[in-house]
Amino acid sequence: MTRLVEVPTQFDDRSFDQFAGAFAEATKDGERLLFDAHAAEWASPYGLVALLAAGQAAKRSGVAELPLLTAPTQADVLSYWARAGFFREATQLFEIHGRLPRGKPAEESDVLLPVTPVRAAEDVHEVVSKIQQRASAILASELQLDPRATMGFAMALSEACQNIVEHAGTGGWVAVQSYHWRRTLARRVVVIAVADAGVGFRHSLEPTQAKRFGDRWGDAAALEAALIQGVSRFRDPGRGQGLAGIRRYLARWEGKIAIRSGTARIAIVPSWDDDVPLKDGLPAFPGAQVLIIIPEQGSTAR
Repeated sequence: MTRLVEVPTQFDDRSFDQFAGAFAEATKDGERLLFDAHAAEWASPYGLVALLAAGQAAKRSGVAELPLLTAPTQADVLSYWARAGFFREATQLFEIHGRLPRGKPAEESDVLLPVTPVRAAEDVHEVVSKIQQRASAILASELQLDPRATMGFAMALSEACQNIVEHAGTGGWVAVQSYHWRRTLARRVVVIAVADAGVGFRHSLEPTQAKRFGDRWGDAAALEAALIQGVSRFRDPGRGQGLAGIRRYLARWEGKIAIRSGTARIAIVPSWDDDVPLKDGLPAFPGAQVLIIIPEQGSTAR
């Protein structure tokens, strides 16, 4: 028997909980999964890397056959997913049904960094070096950021990817894109999306932090410890400052970070957004999913 998991028609961080709920329900019986994205109309970088993380989790579930994926039927959606590098990674995780296009090189689009695997520290260095020059131009010309901000951007990208290497216990993916953010902000933004289906923050931090939190310990407390208090599973001095460094950088440029892990989600919410700072009791989903948004500076009127 095959269990269906519908991919939201508009797949981003807002619709992810709907997807996570369907995924959690479908995986209860240990059956083969069918991810149905045929009706997808749009997916953010967050949606694409999260779908890969779901495929990663399904592949590791013990079911002998790869999970199935029905590709989008709209030509422009299919083209963007290909251009963003999604299918290159997805072919290793899913049995894909649907005709796949040959996407244009990502350099010809607003995709700053196509979906890229991160499995080791060397991958993080390669990701940062690959994107740094191109992102610097975007940050300065499109987002009107001070050229000095590009160093902070490289740090934020590096630390978000490093989080996979240090905490996931498995590989993950990163994607970076520049586009016009219409939802709550009429400006251009650069979006960094990182996802994995690893052990998650609670499991990673449990040996060093659970006792300190006592009865409060859980996914929400682990996220709070990591993002707000800057704790790490590493005991040596100087570690665990990665997320704190990202927070400081984003505070300077009105940026946003949101991290979902297990059944909780935490966000540092800038004035232009209407997100909730902390949510708990969400549908369980493995690993961690990180969203970073850096907006264009200046007036919101465009």
